[in-house]
Amino acid sequence: MTKIPARTTRKAPARNGAKARKLLKPGPDGVVRLSGGNPQIAKGDGDAPVQAYIAAMPGWQSDIGRQMDAIIERVVPRVAKAVKWNSPLYGKGDGTWFASFHVFAAYTKVTFFRGTDLDPVPPDASKVKNVRYLNIHEGAFDPKQFTDWIRQASKLPGEKL
Repeated sequence: MTKIPARTTRKAPARNGAKARKLLKPGPDGVVRLSGGNPQIAKGDGDAPVQAYIAAMPGWQSDIGRQMDAIIERVVPRVAKAVKWNSPLYGKGDGTWFASFHVFAAYTKVTFFRGTDLDPVPPDASKVKNVRYLNIHEGAFDPKQFTDWIRQASKLPGEKL
């Protein structure tokens, strides 16, 4: 009886996110920026990682990040903060979150986790039930409307993430 040799296959290289991140090089400020300029900041709880994220936001977006953070702190004095998934999150301190933002090349996307319950409803829809977005482009930030949405969102049940 003739033995048929076992078939050999060559393994494709792993497409591991951790390995891909190692290929990204830090900018002159030492921060690695992901697609669209989003800063890669280590996840963590508290104000420090959020401030590191905001400081690393590119150009005009860093100014918007500082404004949004100041508004949130003013409206929700004991707000909980964290960075997860390369995005600052704002919550009630009970493990739930009401808002977040994320950098893209041409805008900053604010996520309201219970956005469909806000009045008026933020303009951009999501595929996720109850979530609404606000895409802030350069020169188009409305602090008054943002303050109103944060006030409303902070009083709604938060989302566990």
